[in-house]
Amino acid sequence: MTDDTHGRASANADDRVELALDLLAALEHDALPLSATVDRIETVTTDPTLVRAILDEAELRGLIERDDGRVRMRREGGSFVRFERQVVEREGDFDCRRCGAPLSTGHFVQFESGELGPFGSSCVRKVLGRD
Repeated sequence: MTDDTHGRASANADDRVELALDLLAALEHDALPLSATVDRIETVTTDPTLVRAILDEAELRGLIERDDGRVRMRREGGSFVRFERQVVEREGDFDCRRCGAPLSTGHFVQFESGELGPFGSSCVRKVLGRD
């Protein structure tokens, strides 16, 4: 692997970490079981090493606290996703990032660090903690 390729792969991992951290900061839950938190992170990456790095970084940055199989969200300065502004619908041929169902309308969440999606209408609400 050349340095250039390695650099791009590393930047891509860094981008996924930031996107997952934005997602965790926007969750509308006070606490979740660790498995449910991982379920949300896996909409960004399914790489187990990266999932662990995201959880560690979220704790280091004070976004979450882990305790006995539960993850508590810390709300200091965080804000929830505004569906009217931050969730964009697009027509097309998509598969939901959460459940894999085929979609003709994809819902994409716009974060400062990037875009996450597509999701179906119910999965985007579940991922963000609205349902």
